[in-house]
Amino acid sequence: MNNKTVIISCAGMGTRLGAGIPKALIDIDGEPLIIHTLKMLDKIEDVRVVVGYQAEKVIEVVKKYRDDVLFVYNHNYQQNGTGASVSLAKRYSKKFILTIDGDLLIHPDDMKEILASEQEFVGVCEPSTDDPVLVGVKDGKVTNFYEKNGPYEWTGITMLEAKKITPTDGHVLKLVEQVLPMDFKIIREKEIDTPNDYKNAIIWVQNNYNS
Repeated sequence: MNNKTVIISCAGMGTRLGAGIPKALIDIDGEPLIIHTLKMLDKIEDVRVVVGYQAEKVIEVVKKYRDDVLFVYNHNYQQNGTGASVSLAKRYSKKFILTIDGDLLIHPDDMKEILASEQEFVGVCEPSTDDPVLVGVKDGKVTNFYEKNGPYEWTGITMLEAKKITPTDGHVLKLVEQVLPMDFKIIREKEIDTPNDYKNAIIWVQNNYNS
């Protein structure tokens, strides 16, 4: 696992959810969302959290759980996306960069499989959110995003070799588009963009990650 740098993008304002705090800090069954993620990353040495909106609050919560996380500031979080955050945080990274959007709740068993992976992949899931980015698949590989009738939804999780990540102002999927086609992993997760997504995520955790 020590050939990976994990970058968690938490800079955005989360306007669609309307919680008034970064989505990484919303309460999921008694704990901030980002703590659920960090608990699954205890064996990863190099964890980086990109902050922007209400950065001090995110830093305070993370440091209470783990004090060796590297924080990277995305000062232009209102103008750019998660891909920009990853671009800022990639410097001096390990061979692979695992990107995780800060609004994701991931099944613990699937996170173990993700961390054990030794090759690049795109994370996909069964379509479940209110506003999904659908993924096109051909011959067992992801070929494109924004497919109208794609079988899977983009998750905001991917693992790329660090040397393939180039600067962008867009989202992570813009980084991935440049290196398609890629293998994919089906990941059980909940992306929290809207109040309905939030409700479903809480129910999922309370049901022991069973749909």
